[in-house]
Amino acid sequence: MIPVLLADDETLIRTALATMLDLEEQIEVVAHVDSGEELVALWRRRVDDGEPTGVAVIDLQMGGMDGIDTAVEILASTPDAGVVIVTSHGRPGYLKRALTAGVRGFLPKTTPATTLAEVITKVHGGGRYIDPELATEAISAGDSVLTAREADVLEYAIDGASVDEIAKRAHLSAGTTRNYLSSAMAKLNASNRYEAALKARELGWI
Repeated sequence: MIPVLLADDETLIRTALATMLDLEEQIEVVAHVDSGEELVALWRRRVDDGEPTGVAVIDLQMGGMDGIDTAVEILASTPDAGVVIVTSHGRPGYLKRALTAGVRGFLPKTTPATTLAEVITKVHGGGRYIDPELATEAISAGDSVLTAREADVLEYAIDGASVDEIAKRAHLSAGTTRNYLSSAMAKLNASNRYEAALKARELGWI
């Protein structure tokens, strides 16, 4: 059996995913939590107790520590760990950041549970799986000049949202959000956040 630990801050999605994965003969979901911080603590506790860690399946965008930061913490304590990122925001910049961190699985949340189970098995065996469409987009997009958080706030700005709305969606303060937006606008030589968001979208960075 492959032990699986899940982290997703959307309770309905997390519990449904845990239920579906538990139906797979080779997989046992030993825990599911709603934050990266909780997952890291649980993972380290299993390591300290000598229990098999298995595979971590992590939502990319969560309040607090995001999926890739969570993966970095896990891989710092267990460099050969199997980590799979699932996301509804498959931006090329995220994929490149995840691969740099050592993540071995990266796929959209629209992936069927049976496919995710196959990916978990592959990653547990030391393999790697990257969604082909996301990989193609990442190759064609080139390297982003934006940090992950700058890309986040620009993505939320694409529909003309106010700073307060963007801050709420990104789980940031309004002041921090303004700083990220200003930095992104400067990097993209844009006169406003909406123009910056459009440029970033055209380049495949959000």
